[in-house]
Amino acid sequence: MSTHIGAKAGEIASTILMPGDPLRAKYIAETYLENPVCYSQVRNMLGYTGTYKGKKISVQGSGMGIPSLAIYTTELIKEYGVKTIYRVGSCGGMSPDVKIRDVILGEAGTTDSSIIANTFGAGMYYSPIADFGLLDSAYHTAQEMGINTKVGNIFAADRFYNDELDLQKLIDYGVLATEMETAGLYLLAAKHHIKALTILTVSDHLLTGEALSAKERETSFDEMAKLSLETAYRNIND
Repeated sequence: MSTHIGAKAGEIASTILMPGDPLRAKYIAETYLENPVCYSQVRNMLGYTGTYKGKKISVQGSGMGIPSLAIYTTELIKEYGVKTIYRVGSCGGMSPDVKIRDVILGEAGTTDSSIIANTFGAGMYYSPIADFGLLDSAYHTAQEMGINTKVGNIFAADRFYNDELDLQKLIDYGVLATEMETAGLYLLAAKHHIKALTILTVSDHLLTGEALSAKERETSFDEMAKLSLETAYRNIND
């Protein structure tokens, strides 16, 4: 049992899906996993382990933002031996080429968070990137499944409400969408030498103003969940 996760040794799989919303973790586990068992309810940040096509997979909520995700990611790696993390969740579309309900694979994570500066010091601008093997696998799996998928740079915002941010410049430089976690996940994955990939569904669009309801965000991301689980299944070797 770690500080923030109530699982005992052996209760968490080495491959894990990590949505920000703990209720989304519950939904994914109870909808797609066989025999899911809740291993943690600490702070209501739910975690489950079950099997998918016979392979052991866990789903753990992370909360919103890099600071919260960093707590759970670090404990999952250091205390429970997790080797592969898929961040699954929602994002705000930014590029004109991105549509509501598109699935986006995060190739890299741009951020205005201080986590990179605090890690490397002034003058070093490290680029957090996805594991290429997972990215390649997810992309080709999506093609097989007929899922409309975009691949590119994701902006992990330090603040949800940020009137000072120049969104248009990010769009001009090819950023597809924004959320609040990917850069932190990829940085920690690099630090601890594990694999990580972000798979997102576009829940709203910053240019068009289109948006899904909170309930739709909880339950309607089935393509993302199926793609994540199928990719995880294909990359589990233990």
